Amino acid sequence: MTGQTLRITEKFLSIQGESTHAGRLCYFIRLAGCNLQCAYCDTSYSRQFDAGKEETLKSLVAAARDSGVKLVEITGGEPLAQSNTPELCRMLVENGFEVLVETNGAFDISVLRPEVTRIIDCKTPSSGEADQMRWDNYRHLTHKDELKFVLSNRLDYEYALNIIRQYRVAEKTQNIIFSTVWTSLPPEQLAEWMIQDRPPARMQLQLHKYIWGPDKKGV
Repeated sequence: MTGQTLRITEKFLSIQGESTHAGRLCYFIRLAGCNLQCAYCDTSYSRQFDAGKEETLKSLVAAARDSGVKLVEITGGEPLAQSNTPELCRMLVENGFEVLVETNGAFDISVLRPEVTRIIDCKTPSSGEADQMRWDNYRHLTHKDELKFVLSNRLDYEYALNIIRQYRVAEKTQNIIFSTVWTSLPPEQLAEWMIQDRPPARMQLQLHKYIWGPDKKGV
């Protein structure tokens, strides 16, 4: 990759389906390439680093401006696997956008400026990638950042509770999210566990999948 570019698989305007911003109009910029191979990955078409095409940072900011909304999420793939992602975030912030970056937690989140909301998707045992997490990231969490756990089973749930306790996450951010793997954990089961244990987290379903179905891209 040369110059001020990023490799992009898709850009689109949609309803934010996850995070504490669920339900809001959001412009998504999906980057190509991921260092992990999660068992429950639902964007495998963005996993390869040669997927999509290169686009300039300037053109990405212009596309976000043309979308007509001020909330932008940079996702992937793994956005922090590309070195120009922090610069794109800087440009978006300086152009008045509210910026979210969803990262798998294996890269240093401190490279992102403080105006950016960092959403760490902490990998649980069923992902097969839990041992790839960069735990030092948890000391960088602020009140606006978010920590998401995608849960397939009871083991994942207990793992999430332990991570929250071990790293005292609730002292740093109240934005802790439990989400179910679409085909594995019935939502009512997770709800029952949370009612019983009262974790400092909110339950979330992937809104976009309920609107358009689990396999549709660009929504």
